[in-house]
Amino acid sequence: MKDITTFQEHLDKRYGEIGSERRTEFEIKAKAFAIGEILRDARKDAHMTQEELAQKTGTRKSFISRIENGHSDIQLSTLYRLVEIGFGKKVNLTIG
Repeated sequence: MKDITTFQEHLDKRYGEIGSERRTEFEIKAKAFAIGEILRDARKDAHMTQEELAQKTGTRKSFISRIENGHSDIQLSTLYRLVEIGFGKKVNLTIG
């Protein structure tokens, strides 16, 4: 059991402690990936293609794809447009 590490310890070792530049970059990329997964699930739940969502929200399919794959740094205004206009849902923001 001595060799078992927690996920937090693994992240600290691999990316540095919370607050370090490398760790912050990792956290940003992880959050972008998570947002992309949430948007992909919402789009599929709405029975929409990437093209349909793009047309409805005035963006491009390639942009939707980049967001869903965690390869785009999405602005809050874009997130609101995708969720509220694209899916007719509300965005709730929690800071904790």
